[in-house]
Parts: sequence; C-alpha cells; structure tokens
Amino acid sequence: MQARAVLASVLAVALVLSGCAHPHRTIAPVSAPPPESTAPPTPKPHPSATKPAKPPLRPLPAKLPAGLGRNTGVRPVALTFDDGPSPAWTPKVLDQLKAAKVTATFCVVGREVQRHPELVRRIVREGHQLCNHSWRHDLDLARRPVAEIRADLDRTNKAIEKASPGAKVPFYRQPGGRWTSEVLGVAKNLGMRPLHWSVDPQDWDKPTAATIGKRVHAATRPGAIVLLHDGGGNRAATLAACPKMIADLKRRFGITRLR
Repeated sequence: MQARAVLASVLAVALVLSGCAHPHRTIAPVSAPPPESTAPPTPKPHPSATKPAKPPLRPLPAKLPAGLGRNTGVRPVALTFDDGPSPAWTPKVLDQLKAAKVTATFCVVGREVQRHPELVRRIVREGHQLCNHSWRHDLDLARRPVAEIRADLDRTNKAIEKASPGAKVPFYRQPGGRWTSEVLGVAKNLGMRPLHWSVDPQDWDKPTAATIGKRVHAATRPGAIVLLHDGGGNRAATLAACPKMIADLKRRFGITRLR
C-alpha cells in the first residue's frame, strides 16, 4: 500500500510540472496560410491595343471643282463604261463595240483588274482606253486623307500595269462623281486627267433597255461624254440598249476617242 501511495505522489508531481494538470491551458493551433485568390488579375491594356481614331471625312464641296473633263471638245461624243472589268459583261460590250467599229474608255476598278487581268489586256488590244476608277469603288475616297487617296490610286495603276505592261492610264474617274479638290490634285500629280461625264442614263439603277436608250437620246449634245456600266452588277439592260443607242449616236454626232 505504501508503495502505491508513493507512486501516485510521484505521478501527481510529474503532471504538475508538465502542465497537463491545468485544465484551462490550451495549445494554440498552427495558423494555416490564407487561401489564394481565385479571381483572375485585371489585365492592363497594351499600348498598341487601342487603335487610333480615323480622321473625320472632309465635307463634299457645294459644287463640283473646276477642271473636270465633261466634254470631248469636238462634235462627236465619247462612250465610257464603269466598274469593270466583268467576265459576265465586259466581253459582250467589247463584242458590240467591235461590231459597231467604235472605241470607248473603260473606267476599271483595281480589284477587278487584279481578278480579271485578261480582260484588261483585251480592252487594250482592241484599241480602247483605260481610266483608273479607284481600287474598290469607294464613294468616300475623295474625302479621305490625301495620303490614303494617293495610295488607292497608285495601287490601282500598279494593278493595271501588272495586267497589261505598258498600258497607258490617262484618266481618273471618281466613284459616284463625288469629287474634291484633293482627289483632283492627286490624280493630276499621278499624270491622270479627271474624267467626269455629261450624260448619265442611270443604268446602274437597272432601268429597262428602252429607258436607257431614251435617256441617252434625249440628253446627248455635241461633244457629250456618256456614262454607262459594264460591271458592278447585272448589266443585261445596258447591253441590250447598246446596239440601237450606238447607232443613234453615230448617226447624229459620231463617236470619238477621248483626247
């Protein structure tokens, strides 16, 4: 009994010394690291990600600038065809001009030249003239910065040169006839005369062949420049109007090559 009492006393002293006998003393838990944020970081804008704003378009002048070609300068009239070359319509127009033994001026769009260079070669081969009509028929081209205008016209001339090396491009025609002094200056600087018109039967709006013929007949005067289309859409009515219209113009005025 005495031995057990001694042993119990020893155990009590040991518990006191180790702190286990203090019921209110606790061991602080090891703090866990704070959880990582799952939200993605906010990206910072890259300096080149924001495109600079395009400069505003210049307003069109109240009236057409001076110096536009609107007359042949002689009694015979001139035929011009815009927006080609088109594989659907340009060859048929060329066939009709050949049958009538007359020549015309083809105002060609650069990207169509790039797509159909063989038609440009045929136009030149058969004695017709070429006119730069911009790269993609941008109606607002004349209102854009001068550097942009120049790049467009130069690109079109280069496409024509590639399609038909050595071919002359003496004229430029602004899409929609929406001229400004800026596009006029660029065209002249590139060696092209600004070509407008004096007769517009609005064949681009697809009237009937009879209506096209009547409009041309009524509006044409000596030295007129007639605007027609061989590209940019369905030109069946223009094609159908051509034989009678060309014969009428030849009889009344004659048809000449632009100078």
